[in-house]
Amino acid sequence: MKKNKKIIYSLITIVVITVVTVILLPEHKKIHHANMEHSSDHDHDKKIYKHTIDRKPTTVLTEAGTDPFAVIQEAITLLEANPDTNWSMVNIEALRLHLVEMQDMTLNVTVEQEPIKLGFKAVITPTTNRALQSMSRVLSVHPSQMKEETGWDMVVTNNNGIFTIAVTTDQLQDVNKIRGLSYIGIMAYGNHHQPHHWAMASGDNPHSEHSKKH
Repeated sequence: MKKNKKIIYSLITIVVITVVTVILLPEHKKIHHANMEHSSDHDHDKKIYKHTIDRKPTTVLTEAGTDPFAVIQEAITLLEANPDTNWSMVNIEALRLHLVEMQDMTLNVTVEQEPIKLGFKAVITPTTNRALQSMSRVLSVHPSQMKEETGWDMVVTNNNGIFTIAVTTDQLQDVNKIRGLSYIGIMAYGNHHQPHHWAMASGDNPHSEHSKKH
């Protein structure tokens, strides 16, 4: 009798274990599969992260140009941090000269302006001989840069060292914007200044007249 009871208990134990296994096995598979998916996602994220940090970032200056020393210092820091810098091409002096021009067009001029049809007109009078040269150079290139970046038109005339600019647009929604920006806002507008300054410092000089021999 005792032997039969042991057999019965053994059978019951086997049945219970089997039932529990059948119930829990799918959940275990789900958990295992979820862990595998999580691990796969994590590996994928690591690959993306590695790809991101392995890529060489595009160098971009943050200083706008109104503080020449800060711009030059930032450029030097980035040049030193870049192991691919070709120091034989670096031209910090060209950058300095351009930053002088930016100072001149901002500080060493008087400006009178008024609205005109589809835009505004400004009369800019340099207050120093250096500012006169700076304005000549800056206004020789700015209209085409602005046209490419915004679609706005700038017509420049030079009357014995007094510059008149007329800025207009056929985009009616931009007329008030142009007038609100006025002379200095138009000159500062856009995101081309920082890449422009970096190109000068690193040797890809967009203004060939700026050089170490200038």
